Amino acid sequence: MKYQSRKTHAIIDLSALKKNFLSIAALAPKSNTIAVIKANAYGHGAIEVAKSLSDLVPAFAVAFIDEAIILRKADISSPILILEGPLSSGDFSLAQQHNFWLVLHNDHQLDWLSKLGTPFTRQLWIKVDTGMNRLGFSPKQVADVLATLNAEQQHSLVLCSHLSNAEERENPKTLKQISILQKLTQQFRCQSSLANSAGIINWPQSHQDYNRSGIALYGATPVDTKNLSISLDPVMTLQSSIIGLRKLAIDDCVGYGETWQAKRPTLIATIAIGYADGYPRNAPNGTPVLINGQQAPLVGEVSMDMITVDVTDIDKVQLGDHVELWGKNLRVETIAKQVGTINYELITRISARVPKTYIP
Repeated sequence: MKYQSRKTHAIIDLSALKKNFLSIAALAPKSNTIAVIKANAYGHGAIEVAKSLSDLVPAFAVAFIDEAIILRKADISSPILILEGPLSSGDFSLAQQHNFWLVLHNDHQLDWLSKLGTPFTRQLWIKVDTGMNRLGFSPKQVADVLATLNAEQQHSLVLCSHLSNAEERENPKTLKQISILQKLTQQFRCQSSLANSAGIINWPQSHQDYNRSGIALYGATPVDTKNLSISLDPVMTLQSSIIGLRKLAIDDCVGYGETWQAKRPTLIATIAIGYADGYPRNAPNGTPVLINGQQAPLVGEVSMDMITVDVTDIDKVQLGDHVELWGKNLRVETIAKQVGTINYELITRISARVPKTYIP
């Protein structure tokens, strides 16, 4: 039996995960929607997420081959797309053995492929740089790249790219990227993939043979909530509890550096979570938490293991009360805005010492 004295944990709602996937896939019924579960499924637990979605998705996607091997060891049998592609020549043999689809985006990878003793027969994706300027061949290189592939490799080929500004509905850059990839797809008569979560939601023109849904799967919106065309349910609820209550007089300070001072007689609650758990250290005074259905503001510096909040105005607060840091009732986007970051960072940085509780 695993003992857990501290009540800090992340609740992962797998039914919400499935609902989100089906809602996202319904926006692009003519596409295959791949579930992106890199970075431990954006902090939600890649193995559990993959098991939950295995009967629904055509394939998963991870960043690099190490993440895919972990899934295979957990008996996840679906095809897995390696977004960064092979990072050494040996990755090809692993991909051949385990049915990993490889993205190729540079000449080194093409050279490794050409020197294989046995032809590579798993699906290849060729990444084209349509304006992200991060990875990929230029559009002018595509013909030469395809010429290095054998007939079987070309037959199952997918041309892919990545949208840099899909969150912005009015940004013309996305239309340019769509146009570049579509012209190449038509020229070479192959499958294609372009849309990420924001593309699926904001840009129907970006829907291709394969779409790649990441952040939206987890109920965190990749676009402005006013632009959200579907309902997404938060999959992660980060919870803790009150482990201390203390009365402060006027002018008393709390926490390291005395960055907050009481302006009235104040009741302070100490909560068992800190930056070692992944709660952002730079969260400013006033960042909300939820206690007994009411918001209370963070006061003082975030410590390694604890935060302090002003609960003077919370009814009947007591030791052991549950605290929601973000989740079903307090969206992670609200916290991200306070902190000056994005929801992606907050959910992926939850540390290994925070247990996960999965509900079906």
